[in-house]
Amino acid sequence: MSSQRIRLSVAEAREHSERALRGIGYNVEEAKIIADHVIDAALCGYEYSGLAKILNIPEHRRFKQPRYPMKVLRDTEVSRLYDGGNNVGMLVMYHAACAAIDKAAARGVAIIAVTNSWMSGRYYMEMIANAELVGIHTAASGRTVAPPGGTRPVLGTNPIAFGMPSSRGPVVFDMGTSAFMGTDLAYRERIGLLLPEGVAVDAEGRPTRDPVQARLGALLPFGGYKGYGLAFIVQALGLLAGSALDAGEDDGYLLVAFKPDLLVSREQFKKQLGRLFDRIKNTSRQPGVGEIRIPGERAFRSREHALRDGIEFDRAIYDALGALQARG
Repeated sequence: MSSQRIRLSVAEAREHSERALRGIGYNVEEAKIIADHVIDAALCGYEYSGLAKILNIPEHRRFKQPRYPMKVLRDTEVSRLYDGGNNVGMLVMYHAACAAIDKAAARGVAIIAVTNSWMSGRYYMEMIANAELVGIHTAASGRTVAPPGGTRPVLGTNPIAFGMPSSRGPVVFDMGTSAFMGTDLAYRERIGLLLPEGVAVDAEGRPTRDPVQARLGALLPFGGYKGYGLAFIVQALGLLAGSALDAGEDDGYLLVAFKPDLLVSREQFKKQLGRLFDRIKNTSRQPGVGEIRIPGERAFRSREHALRDGIEFDRAIYDALGALQARG
């Protein structure tokens, strides 16, 4: 292992993360919820969204603004709109996902929305799938992405995610509508790595691989107009999720969860989804292709290995987390 890399057991990584979060003002319960999120991302092989993501929290422009407990703005038997209290999304969306699970379990379907929050993640769809529900999650976010042909950011990276149960375990698919994720941009800027070609422009609209120049300019949507169209729709759903009530802010999170047996037998759905797995896995492959994977399969395998072998990440991230601990 390079001297610039470090490996911790999961327990060590969790303790290091929670201590850093307590160092910047989160209480024990809050630190545990946020650490659970970033540890799982690290286990699943998303290093930029793992422990390094904690460092993004105190650097965010909204971190120093006052925060207060979540509160319900609107509530029905099957829906709820939360004011997130200017809390980080990794904390707020955990509670929103729990509410979605409870309402869907009671009424079959739930629509949960959150405004006045920032910086979410991928964790919640697996929670919903493990509760034997189908989930859809969209996350409108701050302006970092230019439309095709544009030079200034007007949309967020705007992820969309899905989760569902199957006879083989949860199925989770999570994608950004941008060609490169903002969290990964922050990570590469932090440790001095270049961006791939074709994912960003500088402030003059010129292609750039420099993450500093990309931050001054804009990221691009994936797949041209297709990614742009999806990004637009997710931003519009963010308005429905409450960002229209939060003047000057673009973040709005929408969660939909429902029981499969509103439509078909849950067990039949899970069984047929397992058969879809087999059909895809058993398809003929092009020369040199060893395996065709199901969405989420790589991440779940990575987690199995990392739970046994520990989490490897950049030493500079470890040291920076240590510096946050000293602030408490």
